[in-house]
Amino acid sequence: MAKNKRGKSLWTLPSRGRGTCPVCGSTRIKLLYTKTTSSGQPLKVCKKCFNATQARIDAAQSVV
Repeated sequence: MAKNKRGKSLWTLPSRGRGTCPVCGSTRIKLLYTKTTSSGQPLKVCKKCFNATQARIDAAQSVV
């Protein structure tokens, strides 16, 4: 059976959920995962950076 609704929620997001990851700098990648900085601000990251250390997440926030 076909899975007609797979990825359907991405169409409602701006740019179909794609952008530049603030942690690794990858461009045109899906930013679907939310990580919280130590200051409490949410940050959208890619699948590769979802398991990044908190220090790396905080360093990316200071650059952005």
